[in-house]
Amino acid sequence: MATVAALPRQSGSRQRMLDRAGLIFLQLLMTFILISFLVPTLWMVSASLKASTEIFQHPITWIPKDPQWSNYVRVFQVIPLAKFAENTAIVVALSVLGTIISSVMVAYAFSRIRWPGRNMFFSLLIATMMLPEVVTLIPRFLIFKQLGWIDTWLPLIVPYWCANTALYVFLIQQFFRGIPMELEEAALIDGAGRIRILTEILLPLCKPVIATVAVFALLQHYNSFLEPLIYVNSMDKWTLALGIRSINDSNAANWELVFAAGTVMVAPIIALFLVAQRYFVQGIAMTGFGGR
Repeated sequence: MATVAALPRQSGSRQRMLDRAGLIFLQLLMTFILISFLVPTLWMVSASLKASTEIFQHPITWIPKDPQWSNYVRVFQVIPLAKFAENTAIVVALSVLGTIISSVMVAYAFSRIRWPGRNMFFSLLIATMMLPEVVTLIPRFLIFKQLGWIDTWLPLIVPYWCANTALYVFLIQQFFRGIPMELEEAALIDGAGRIRILTEILLPLCKPVIATVAVFALLQHYNSFLEPLIYVNSMDKWTLALGIRSINDSNAANWELVFAAGTVMVAPIIALFLVAQRYFVQGIAMTGFGGR
C-alpha cells in the first residue's frame, strides 16, 4: 500500500521538475533572443562614444577606452538637430492626437451604434489593411499637390485626423465590444448624450487600449521617413528621420557623428517604452480577449 501511494507523489515530483526545466529553458531562450535584438543598439551607443579610428576595430571593443562625449556636442553643431527634434515633436504630437480622437470616434460608431450598412462599411475598412501603402502613394501626392500642401506638414498630420489607419480602429472597436451595453443604456435613460457617454463612461475604461494605440501611432510617425521625404522639401521643416539621413550623406567618414545622432533619436523611444510598457502590454492582452 505504501508503495502504491508513493507512485503518485513521485510522478507529481517528476512533473514539477520537468515544468521547472521547461521554464528555465524558455527563460534562457528569451534572454538569448532579447540580447540578439539589443546587440545592434548597444553597438550603436558604444560606437557613438568612440573615436573614428576605434569604431571598426577587430575584435570589437564594447566599452570605449576614452569615451568621446564631445561627439554629441559636435553632431548638434554639424546639423540643426534641435530644430529637427522640435519639428518631429510637433508633427508627432498632432498626428498622434488626431489618430486617437478620430479612431475612438469611428470605433464607437462601429461598435456601439446600430445603423444601416454598419457591418459592410466596417468590412471595407478592415479590407484596407490588405492594401499596400505604396499603391496609394501617387494618388495622395497628386491630391496634396492640388491642395497646395507640398512642402508643408499638412500631409503628415491632416490624414490622421480622418481615422485612416484601420488597425487602430479595429483595436479600439474590439475593446468597446467587451464593455457591457448596460452601462450605456443606463446613461441614455438618465439623459446622457452620445458624446458624454463616450467621454465620461467609455474612455476612462479604455485607457489601456488608448495607450497601446498611442504608442503604436507614436512609433509610426516618429520613425516615418518616406512621407516626409516626399512631401517636405525645405530643410527647416525636416524631421529627425530626414536629418539623420542628411548627416549620413554628408559625413560618411565621420561615423561617430552618425551613431551619436542615431542614439539621440532612439533614446526618447526607449524612455517612452519603459514608462508606458505596463499600459502597452495590458492593452494588447485585453484587446485580444475582446476587451474583457
